[in-house]
Amino acid sequence: MRNSKWNIACALVVLVFMGAADAQTLRPAPDSIEGHLAAGKNASGGRDDTPDFYGLVTALCVAPLNAPARPDAPAPRENPNRRSTYLEPKKAFDDLYWMGTPSRSTWALTTGDGIILYDTQGVYDAEDVIVGGLKKLGLDPAKVKYVLISHAHQNEVGGAKLMQERYGAHIVMGAGDWDMVDESINGFPKGKPKRDIVATDGMKITIGGRTVTIYLMPGHTPGTIGGIFQVHDHGKPLTVAYSGGTEFNFVNDVPHFDTYLASLRKFAAIAAAAGATIIMGNQSQFDNAAWRLRMLADRRPGEPHPLDVGAAAVARYFKIEDECAQAVRLKLLAK
Repeated sequence: MRNSKWNIACALVVLVFMGAADAQTLRPAPDSIEGHLAAGKNASGGRDDTPDFYGLVTALCVAPLNAPARPDAPAPRENPNRRSTYLEPKKAFDDLYWMGTPSRSTWALTTGDGIILYDTQGVYDAEDVIVGGLKKLGLDPAKVKYVLISHAHQNEVGGAKLMQERYGAHIVMGAGDWDMVDESINGFPKGKPKRDIVATDGMKITIGGRTVTIYLMPGHTPGTIGGIFQVHDHGKPLTVAYSGGTEFNFVNDVPHFDTYLASLRKFAAIAAAAGATIIMGNQSQFDNAAWRLRMLADRRPGEPHPLDVGAAAVARYFKIEDECAQAVRLKLLAK
C-alpha cells in the first residue's frame, strides 16, 4: 500500500513537471508576432498593479490603425456637440498648463518672456479650448510666441492658422508636415497656416531662459517631431519627453515601419539620456494626462506628481510602441 501511494505521488510530480514543460513550450517565441504583442502588453504595468498606459496598449497592440486618411477625405466638419467633450483647463506644473479633451491635449509652457504652445487641437476646437482655456487660466494668448506642431494631423494642426494670424505666433513644424499642409492633406476648412519655421534635428526653441529641444522622428507622419524640456513641480525641475506621434495610421509597409521604429528608438534613447521622468504628448488617452491631472486636487505633501511616472515607466511607454510596431511589421513580412 505504501509503495502504491509512493508511485502515485511520483506520478503526480512527473505530471506537474510535464505540465510545466508544456507551458514553457506554449509561450510565444520572443521574435514572433505573438511574442512582441505579449511583450508590449506586459510593458503597461504601473503603480499598485494599475496599468500606466492601457490606452496606448489598446491603440497599438489590440486594435491598431493600419492606413492613413484617404487623400480625397472630406475636410473636418463642425460637430455641434463637440463642446460636451471639452474639459476645464488645468495648471499642471509651476510653469506648464493643460487644455483639451479626454483624448486631445494642448500644453502651454510659460516663461517670463512669453509662451511656447505645444499642439493646437482641431480647427473648430481651437477657439474655445486654446484661446478660451488660456484666458480661463489667467494667461494672455497674445503672449504665445511659438507653436510647436508635433505632427500635421487635423487634431494637432487645426489651430495653427488662428494662432499665427491673430496673435503673430511662429509655427514650428517638420519639413514633411509643412508639405502635408501645403498639399491640404487632412483638410483646412478655414484656410492653412503659412509656412514658417522648419524644424531641424536638435533645434532649440528658447524664450525667457526656457528651452525646448526638438528632435526629428519621422514615421507617424513624414515630419513628426518630439521634444525635451523641463518643467518645475514646486520649484523642483523635472524633465519631459514629448512624444510627437504614436499610432500606425500611415502607409503600412515594412519600410514605413522601419522608419517608425528607428525614430522611436532614437527618441527613447534621447529621453533616457536626458533623465526624463514624464512622458507627454498630444493624445491624452495615451499618457492619461486628463485623468492624472484630476488627481492633483487630492495630492498629499510628499507624494509624487501624478504625471511624474519615473524613468522606468517612460522607457516602458516606448517599449509598448516598439514591441507592437514589430508585431505589425512581422505580419507584413508574412504576407
